[in-house]
Amino acid sequence: MKERYYLVREDILPEAVVKTMQVKQLLATGEVKTVHEAAERVGLSRSAFYKYKDGIHLVNQLEKERIVTISIDLEHESGMLSQVLSLVAACGGNVLTIHQSLPLQGRANVVISVEISHITEEIGEMLDQLENLHGVKRTRLIGQG
Repeated sequence: MKERYYLVREDILPEAVVKTMQVKQLLATGEVKTVHEAAERVGLSRSAFYKYKDGIHLVNQLEKERIVTISIDLEHESGMLSQVLSLVAACGGNVLTIHQSLPLQGRANVVISVEISHITEEIGEMLDQLENLHGVKRTRLIGQG
């Protein structure tokens, strides 16, 4: 399923989502040192913070943050990772880190961090192209930073 993104006014968001953003801002400014301290200050459980933290970003932060982390489930076939990396490069992405799990039941998970300042299309389009590669079972954008 393709991930979709929306621009939503803060006043219609659930309280936990708004408080998650407040926690992220407290941590980013250095006003607090730990998630526990920040969550306690805004009245949010840590579990709620971890549930929503990768799904909410300020719009102006998204424009500045040009590194994404993508999780990809691959069939265990020779050359699969090479195809993924080639596609990312063809889109203008620069792979910074790669973590690949051992294949279990014929599949492996790969998590890559990609610098996207020079990509030639929307990140969603690159994710769609990755998902359409033979042997790719699932792609997910799991973080930006």
